[in-house]
Order: sequence, then C-alpha cells, then structure tokens
Amino acid sequence: MTLLRGRGLGLEISLAGRDPDEALAELELRLGERPGFYRGSFATAAIPGPPGEAQLARLRRILEAAGIELREVVDTDAVPGELDRRRALRAPRAVRLSESARSLVADFAGARADIAERRKRGEASVRRLDPPAPAPEPAPAAPLRAVESGPGTLYHVGTLRGGQALHNVGNIVVVGDVNPGAELVATGDIVVFGRLAGVAHAGAQGETGARVYALDLDATQLRIATFIAADDVPGARERRPEAAFVRDGRIAVVPVQHLDSLGASTV
Repeated sequence: MTLLRGRGLGLEISLAGRDPDEALAELELRLGERPGFYRGSFATAAIPGPPGEAQLARLRRILEAAGIELREVVDTDAVPGELDRRRALRAPRAVRLSESARSLVADFAGARADIAERRKRGEASVRRLDPPAPAPEPAPAAPLRAVESGPGTLYHVGTLRGGQALHNVGNIVVVGDVNPGAELVATGDIVVFGRLAGVAHAGAQGETGARVYALDLDATQLRIATFIAADDVPGARERRPEAAFVRDGRIAVVPVQHLDSLGASTV
C-alpha cells in the first residue's frame, strides 16, 4: 500500500507491498487530489530493493510536479528498520524565546485539574459567551497619535501542518490554516486568518492581556499567559471569527464583533 506521511522534518513515502507501477500511480493520484498542498517540502522514499532507473525517474517527476524535493531513497530490504533509526536520531525542535519567557513557571497543573472538574460536570473548558443586545453607536474616535513600537510581528503565509511550529517574541500572524499537531507560541497576540485547529499559546511571558484571534477558532489547546483551556466537548458549532481572552480567571471565547461590548479586556 502506498503511504504518504508528514513527519514534521519532511515527508516519508513508502512504496512497499505492491507492484511498483501501481504504487507510483496511486501516489500520483493522491498528490493530484491536493495540488500545491505539499509544495516546498522535501521527502524520503522507502523502497523495497534497489529501484530501477525508470522507476526512480518516474518517482522524481511525480514529486517535482507536486513541488516536492526528493532528498533520499532508502532500500528497506538492504537496511531493515533504517527509517525508524533515522527518526530516533532527529533532534527535537527547540523553542527559542527570551530569558524571561524561559524563566516563566506556569502553574498548568491547577488549570488542568479545573478543566477535568468542569468536564465531569459536562461543561466546556472554553466558554463561548452569548452576545448582548446591540450597543449604541460609539462616539467618534480620537485623532491618531504616535505610540512607541513594541516587539515585532512574525508574519507567515501558508498552511502549518502537524509537527510544524512558529515561535516569536512579539505577535504572530498566520494567513492560512493551522492544522492539528501544529503549534504557535507568541509573547504577544496570535492572529490566524483561517482555521486554528492546533495549539496556540499567547502571552507566553505572562501577558494576561494577550489574545488569540481566528476566523475559525477550533484549537486543540489554548493558552494565554498561565491560563490553559482545551475544548473537547463534541457538537456542532457556528464557524465565525472569534477571539479568546482571559476573563474572571479563565479563558473565554466571543465573536470578534462583540469584544468591546462584553468587556473583553477584564482579567
């Protein structure tokens, strides 16, 4: 069976257990179903026995058409278990934050206990608040004024797949989806112009006023400063732009257009 897996540090393609021509045809079909999704990535191919020149040339053409660079070919018959050995040698991703971020001791144990207790009662750990009645039109905004610039913003365009991570001292803006298994860590705000389905940690240096915004906020886990929430209560929900923030000692989520009327800045 043809197998295509993302491993964070690249793709692994296994062409074992089937006729080589059928396996390559299936691989070409699978890549064609999502054109451009893997563009810019690289791959290691695991093939039982030494590949022929024609077979290897066809594999390269299929991968190049999808924007994938073939880095290496492993003969699994000659060296059994070689891929498992190489995975074990890969160094884990290092989080590079400032000294103050590394020295932050977050009391996640108490937060997890609180989450477990709410789940026993059938409650979601991330509250989605009902918007109030429309507020009166606000007064005209004050004239713009110059302010001191803060930490920089990391701007990323593209989908983050499982195993990938972005870390920044400042804000993070992602134009694309953040898939399950991906991670965002910022000392400031996190903004996702797409679906946020991975892990997001805003205010990583202890900034409780940080927020997480997404066009579709469906995170596996949300963290703001030392507060943590994981919403795993099943059920249909409306997909709309939402923001997460700290309120009354917990993380809450509201529609973006109702942030001001709900007093979202209250910690």
